[in-house]
Amino acid sequence: MDRQYYINLENEFGAHNYNPLDVVLNRGEGIWVWDVEGNKYMDCLAAYSAVNQGHCHPEIMRTMIEQAQKLTLTSRAFRNDQLGLFYQEICKLTNSHKVLPMNSGAEAVETVIKAARKWGYKIKGVPRDQAEIIVCENNFHGRTITIVGFSTNEISREGFGPFTPGFKIISFGDVNALEEAITPNTVAFMVEPIQGEAGVIIPPAGYLKEVKAVCEKNNMLLILDEIQTGLGRTGKILAEEHDGIEADLTLVGKALSGGFYPVSAVLSNTEVLGVLRPGEHGSTFGGNPLACAVARTAIKVLIDENMIENAAVMGEYLLSRLSEIKSPYIKEVRGKGLLIGVELIPEAGGARQFCEKMMARGVLCKETHENIIRFAPPLVITKDEIDWAMERIEKVLS
Repeated sequence: MDRQYYINLENEFGAHNYNPLDVVLNRGEGIWVWDVEGNKYMDCLAAYSAVNQGHCHPEIMRTMIEQAQKLTLTSRAFRNDQLGLFYQEICKLTNSHKVLPMNSGAEAVETVIKAARKWGYKIKGVPRDQAEIIVCENNFHGRTITIVGFSTNEISREGFGPFTPGFKIISFGDVNALEEAITPNTVAFMVEPIQGEAGVIIPPAGYLKEVKAVCEKNNMLLILDEIQTGLGRTGKILAEEHDGIEADLTLVGKALSGGFYPVSAVLSNTEVLGVLRPGEHGSTFGGNPLACAVARTAIKVLIDENMIENAAVMGEYLLSRLSEIKSPYIKEVRGKGLLIGVELIPEAGGARQFCEKMMARGVLCKETHENIIRFAPPLVITKDEIDWAMERIEKVLS
């Protein structure tokens, strides 16, 4: 079949809540994907960092097949032999003390909001139903009603109100704005270490360290949404390591399964997650044996195959190569590790057309916030592969 057949099926029967590039993929391996017509492309988006380990990693695939043949789901009504091992291994990897497993990133965000509020009432002593959580402009934490309610992207909000109260929005990267927003009822500050969906927006150096100090001073929780930045994407296990801090609550997802299965987790300590008692929160699929087995192998291969170190080295190389492009369209190139944004001038006519031209040359990436192209290939990319991509990227952007 040609690609238009599949595109027509999507357009006829599917809700039109996405605007994908018109490539129809049916196979992937490492950093490469193939479409239904046999064309080969380099994936420079990695499913928004969900396939950090590369497409169809053989060891993760083997684990998934083996576990699927033994036991996939018990619900949390019963225990399984993978959950405790997953807890132990991810705690050791991230220096956490307690874990609460969920499925999607948005579920992890909803979970952390509930946990932070309950901590505020039970531990900090905030009056009932008065808890406040501070978030940042241009944040992206998911798509639920609560989450879009504290988004500043009007496209995400329009037509979906009324929204959940209890959130304050401040500017990103501004410690003074955080301090001014705090009240006795503030229980937490939730922030992305780098705003990925907003266009790879990087805060000033030392921002997270200052934020952590402010939170400690005001007896409030620091929540870091590392669903996109965590698990090696920025050249560290967690992006917080660049500032030498540990958040009170950390959210991970996406690459936690290497792209095989929806797995997310809230990482924290006994004081915070200990406020949740049996019956107060849960998920039928959260912590299921298939998810745990896949996640265990997904984090194992990140370490065993030195993907995190590779992300740091290759990210620096890709950033330097992109920065060297002589182009009348480029306003700024910024990034950390293999999370890089190329912002174009408004007069360039939007990033979409450049993504389409790169697709025609065999490089897949995606526009965000109209004028920004995000480059985030799987962490297994090599120098030669970056050189191959740069030949094509440079021709399009220059």
